[in-house]
Amino acid sequence: MTDFVSCEGPLPHIPDDLSIPQFILDSGHPARLMHNENQPWLIEDGTGKTMGLKEIRTKVDALANALSSTYNVGEDTVVCIFAPNHIDTPIVIWAVHRLGGIITAANPMYTPEELTHQVKLTQSHLLVTHSALLKPALATAGEAGIPPERVILLDVPSHPQHTALADLEKAGLKSKTRYTERRFKPGEAKTKLAFYSFSSGTTGKAKAVMIPHYSVIANVIQFATMYRGFDPNVPWEDKMFRSGDVTTCILPLFHIYGLVLNLHFMLFSGITLVVMPKFNFEELLKSIVRFRITHLILVPPMLLLLCKHPIVKKYDLQPVRVIMSGAAPLSTEIIEQLAAVFPHRRIGQGYGMTETSTAVSALPRTEKVGFSGSAGKLLPGTVVRVVKADGSLGKAGERGELVVSGPQVTLGYYKNEKATKETFLQIEGKCWVRTGDEVLIREDGHVFIVDRIKELIKVRGFQVAPAELEGHLLGHPDVADVCVVGVPDEYSGEVPLAYVVLQPQTAKRVKGDPNAAESVKAAIKKYVADAKANYKQLAGGVEFIDQIPKNPSGKLLRKDLRAKARAERAVQKFKPKL
Repeated sequence: MTDFVSCEGPLPHIPDDLSIPQFILDSGHPARLMHNENQPWLIEDGTGKTMGLKEIRTKVDALANALSSTYNVGEDTVVCIFAPNHIDTPIVIWAVHRLGGIITAANPMYTPEELTHQVKLTQSHLLVTHSALLKPALATAGEAGIPPERVILLDVPSHPQHTALADLEKAGLKSKTRYTERRFKPGEAKTKLAFYSFSSGTTGKAKAVMIPHYSVIANVIQFATMYRGFDPNVPWEDKMFRSGDVTTCILPLFHIYGLVLNLHFMLFSGITLVVMPKFNFEELLKSIVRFRITHLILVPPMLLLLCKHPIVKKYDLQPVRVIMSGAAPLSTEIIEQLAAVFPHRRIGQGYGMTETSTAVSALPRTEKVGFSGSAGKLLPGTVVRVVKADGSLGKAGERGELVVSGPQVTLGYYKNEKATKETFLQIEGKCWVRTGDEVLIREDGHVFIVDRIKELIKVRGFQVAPAELEGHLLGHPDVADVCVVGVPDEYSGEVPLAYVVLQPQTAKRVKGDPNAAESVKAAIKKYVADAKANYKQLAGGVEFIDQIPKNPSGKLLRKDLRAKARAERAVQKFKPKL
C-alpha cells in the first residue's frame, strides 16, 4: 500500500474541546504567535479604523448577547452572511459560534435565485447583509420565509426599516443578562459544525460542506507547524510568518481560502489583517504602501496584474516579503514574472479544497520560490494516496487521482448522502476525500496537479459547475442540447464556453445568416447573465455544433469538447495576420 506522508515534522496536539473563537480569542497553544503589544488585529482599509483583541472580545460578547436574547440564536441555529468583506464579519462569525450556531457565508455576487438555494438548503434563521445588497437579500428572505426583521445590516450605524449590527451590539452591551457560551466535551469539536461552506464538489449544483470546528483548528495548526514561526531554532530571516507582520484580507471570507488561511491562520500567527471589501488594483497598491503590508495572500488574476500592470512602478512595494497564491493554479510564467518584479521574496502556491478545510499542501518553509508547477509539499499530519485509473495505488512519479486523509478533512455534504458517499470514503477506520484532481508526487514530496478529473471550471478561483449552466441553458427555447467546458483565459484562468445544439427551426434560421447566428448567441449569453453570478457567465462564448459527443450510456464526452476548444483557440492565437 502506497501512502504519501508529510515530511514536514510531527503535528502537535490539536484541541478537540474548543470552539473556533475559544481557540483564536481565548487560548494559548505551543504553535501560536502572539500579537505585539498595541498591535491591531484588524484594520478597515478605507477608513483606517483598527480593532485590537480587547475590543473584538467585547463586540463578540455584546453581539452574542443580542443574538441570543433577540433572535434566540443558539444550538445549531444557522446564520447566513451575504456581504463583501467587512471588519465586523469576524465578529458575526465568532458571536454565532459562541452560541453554538453555524455560519453559512454566501458569495455577494449571487443572484437572488442562487442565494435562495443556499438559504433554503441550510434553513438559515437570520440573514446578515450589506446595504448595497439589501434588495437581493430581501427578495431571498421573502422567498425563504425569513421575515424582514431578521435581515440585519452589517455596514450602517442604524437604519429606519432594518436592524443594524451596531444597534444589536449596543443593546447587547447594555443587557443585564449574559448569554450562555457553548462549551464542548472532549472530542465534541470533531463533529460540532462551525460552517456550511458551499462547494460544487466534483460536479453538479453547489453543495453545503459540513465543516466542524476541529477541522478549521487543525488546518491552522498544520500551517503553523509547517512554517514554524514559533520555533526558536529557525533563524528570524527564515521565518515566513512573524508577529507584527501585516497581510491583505482581500480574499472573500465566504471562500474557504479567505476564511481559514487568510483570517484564522493569520490571526493565530500574530499578524494584522487589512480588511478590504473588494478587489481594486490601485487601491491594493496604495494599501501596501499605507499599511506597510508584508504578505500578499491572493489569487492568480490579481498576481497577473502585479506582473504586468504599468502602474505598479509608481508604488514602493518594498514592504512585501511573502506572496502566496491559491484557489487556482499559478502558471510557471506568472511565477517567473513575479520573481522578476519581486526579487528575493518568498513566492509560492498551495493546493486545497473546501472539503479539506482549505489546504492539503503548501510552499515548503525551506524554499524561497516554489518549484515550477508545484503545489508545494503536504502539510504536517496529511496522508494522501494516488489512485490510478485501474484502481491501483500509484508510486512516486505515477499519475492518478489524489485522495486525502488528515485532521482537516470535513464531514461530508449536508443533506446529500449520495454525493457524500461518492466523495468521502471510509477506509480502514479513516475518512478519505476524493479530490477529483489528477496529480503526480515526486520522490522529494512535491505535489504537481497535472489534470482535472472532476468537471469543474475555475474562474478567478471560483468554482463553476458545468452541469449547473447546462441545466439552465436547456431552458432556453433555442437550445436542444448543450455542453459547457472551460477554456484558458490569461486573466481568469478559465472561462465557460457553451457548445450548443440548436433547435431545428433555429438552426434553419441561422444557417447562412451570420447576423442571425450572432443574435442567437447574444440571446443565449444574456439568458445566463440574467440568472447567474457574473463569474458563471459565458465569457468563453457560444459555439454551435451539430451534435454533442456522448458515450454509449449517454454521458457527455466533455474532455473531447474541451480538447476541441483548446485546439481551436491555439490555432486562432497563432494564426498569422495577413
